Amino acid sequence: MINFDAIKDVNKLLNAFNDFDAEAQGGEGALAGLTIGVKANIAVKNMPWTAGCEAFRDRIADRDAEAVARLRGEGAAIIGMLNMEEAALGAKTDNPYFGATQNPHKLGYSPGGSSGGSGAAVAAGLCDIALGSDTMGSVRIPSAYCGIYGFKPAQSSISQDGLEIAQADFDCIGPMARSLNLLEMAARIMSNFAENDAAGGAVATLVESGVDCELEVIENFRDTLRHVDGPIATAHLSHPFSRIRFAGFIKTSRDMAAHLAHVDQEKLSVNLRKLLSYGPKRRGEDWQEDLAILRQTATEMQEIVAKHGHIILPTAPQGAFAHDEAAPANQADFTCLANIANLPAISIPMGMNDKNMPLGVQIIGTRGCEADLFAMAAKLDEKLSAYRRPKNYLK
Repeated sequence: MINFDAIKDVNKLLNAFNDFDAEAQGGEGALAGLTIGVKANIAVKNMPWTAGCEAFRDRIADRDAEAVARLRGEGAAIIGMLNMEEAALGAKTDNPYFGATQNPHKLGYSPGGSSGGSGAAVAAGLCDIALGSDTMGSVRIPSAYCGIYGFKPAQSSISQDGLEIAQADFDCIGPMARSLNLLEMAARIMSNFAENDAAGGAVATLVESGVDCELEVIENFRDTLRHVDGPIATAHLSHPFSRIRFAGFIKTSRDMAAHLAHVDQEKLSVNLRKLLSYGPKRRGEDWQEDLAILRQTATEMQEIVAKHGHIILPTAPQGAFAHDEAAPANQADFTCLANIANLPAISIPMGMNDKNMPLGVQIIGTRGCEADLFAMAAKLDEKLSAYRRPKNYLK
C-alpha cells in the first residue's frame, strides 16, 4: 500500500511532485513493490503532460511513453508527475508556473535542472525510481546535486517516444535511483542494454578543459581517481568545454524555438522566451562554426572511448547552489559531452563540499557496453561509499 499521506507531507517542503495518481498500484514483475515518479515532459496515461509549461497545463496524456510502459509492465507503480524547468530548458528547477523544487539536503537550495523534481523525489525517498530527461546533463546534474545515481543511456539505445522534445539529437530519457543496483535494473528494462566488454586498458580523463571548478570538486575528483582500477590516461578535446557547451545550447535553442513556435508565446515565461531567442539569431559563419565544433567533439569523444573504454570526469563543476543565486553558466560543461557524442554515462556520488552538499563523478562509456559501464561504476561506488541520506527524507 502506497502511503500517499506521508509522501505528500514531505512533498509540501520540497515541491518535487506536481501531480499524484491516487489510484496507482503495481503489478507483477521485476519491479513489483517499487514506486516510480515521472518528469512532467514524459507521457503517463491519464496524467497531466505539462512539460513544465503553462501552455500545456491542461494537456492529458492518452498513453504511456514507451519507457514508462516498459517499467509499468514489470510491475512498477507509476505514482505521479514531477516538477521540472519550464520546457526542460534551465538549470534550477524554479518553475514560474509550478514553483521551485527544494534540494532535500538543504531547503532553499536548487536540486539542479532540468529534472530537479526527479532528483529531489528520489533523494527524499518519495519514490524508488524517477525518470528524467537529459539534453545536456539534466539527469546527471540533479543526481549529483541531490547525492543519488543517474544514468543517461546513449540516445540511440532508448526510445524517446512520449517525450516532449527539447533537442531531438541530444534528448534522452534516463532513470535516477538511490542505489546503483536499482538504477541498473531500471536501465535494463527501459533501454537496449548490452553485455560487451569495453576496449582499452586505461580509463581516460580529459585535461585542459578550462572549466572553473569548485575547490572541493577538484579535491574529491583527485581522490576519486586514486580509487580507479588500472592506469589513468589523459586525453584532449580540440575546443574548450565552455565553447562546446555553448554550441550545444545554441542548437537546442534553435530547435526548441521552432518546436514551440505554434504555442501562444504569452504562455511562455519571459526567461524562456529570452533563452529561445539566442539560437535563431545565430546565423551564417557563427552557426556553421557551432555545428563544426559539435561534429568534431562527437568524433573525438567516440575515438577516446573506442581507445580507452571509459572517460571519467566530475559530473558538475560545483555542488548545489542557493535558489536566490544565479545559476552557474558552466553546470553542463562536463555532462554535455556524452549527449553530443551519443554515449552512455552514469553519475554516482563522489563526496560532499564545505556546505555539506553532495558532489558527483561521471563515467562515460561505450555504446553496446552498458553492463561494463555499470560494472566499473559499481567498483568505484563501493570504494567511494559516498551516498548520504538527506535531512529531509520520508519517514
